[in-house]
Amino acid sequence: MTMTLPPIDVDLSALATRLDHVPERPLSLAECQTLKAVVHMFADVLRLLDEQGATIAQLRAFLGWARSEKMREVLRQAGLDPQTTSAPRVDESRPATGQARQHPDPGHGRHGAAAYAGAHKIAIAHAALHPGDACPGCATGKVYAQQEPRRLIRIVGQAPLAATVYALERLRCNLCGEVFTATPPEGVGPEKYDATSASMIALLKYGSGLPFHRLERLQAHLAIPLPASTQWEIVAETATVLRPTLDELLRQAAQGGRAAQRRHAYARAGAPPRGRPRGQRDRGGPDRPGERRI
Repeated sequence: MTMTLPPIDVDLSALATRLDHVPERPLSLAECQTLKAVVHMFADVLRLLDEQGATIAQLRAFLGWARSEKMREVLRQAGLDPQTTSAPRVDESRPATGQARQHPDPGHGRHGAAAYAGAHKIAIAHAALHPGDACPGCATGKVYAQQEPRRLIRIVGQAPLAATVYALERLRCNLCGEVFTATPPEGVGPEKYDATSASMIALLKYGSGLPFHRLERLQAHLAIPLPASTQWEIVAETATVLRPTLDELLRQAAQGGRAAQRRHAYARAGAPPRGRPRGQRDRGGPDRPGERRI
């Protein structure tokens, strides 16, 4: 802000005492000017504070308060040369204390909603408004759906392997004794442990280093028992199913390893790269001057 108020030297206690005696003795011209300047300054300060973005530095500059004296000015007044006066050297290669970095280190901050790709997502519609309805605020406009909804992230704790108990109602005939059981919900398989439980046990054991007995104790504390022997049976059964996939991956890795060995051998012998046409490939070494190939 470019405008600066002229400095005013006013004793507030004396001014307040003088105002108390105004009914007895009217203010003089000088006293009226002082009071007028104080009122104007107070109004300008209120206006500045009412503006958004006003800082303490702007308020100080507006009131005409002088900043702290610089070291070179103090040295000049003391009769010293600021250029020759020794001062502690600062390593310019390092940022000063409190100085904001232009490129902060990544990984320090809150994760946005996009980072929770594996979270369960639920869309919630507005309870009272729909796109195209009248605006309840101004009663003249219409509301429309925004492209990006407001996202709330709520994280809850649960066991590594959760369990769901389905209570299927059963009805029995009093004459023939036949029992009729309710149908399980869609997506509930016949197996007690599905494929996701086997994957989680394998990841915890071989990916995170969590032994079977520790997982057993953790599940027991959370009232979802999972014995270590059962974990081994689940992993072993799943490994049998996935064995052909592992064999194929090993075969492809071996083929890639042999191809890499052949490329290294060609490079050591000085052979041309494999990208050349087959007719120009040299399997016995580079062409020598005067040699013809059949």
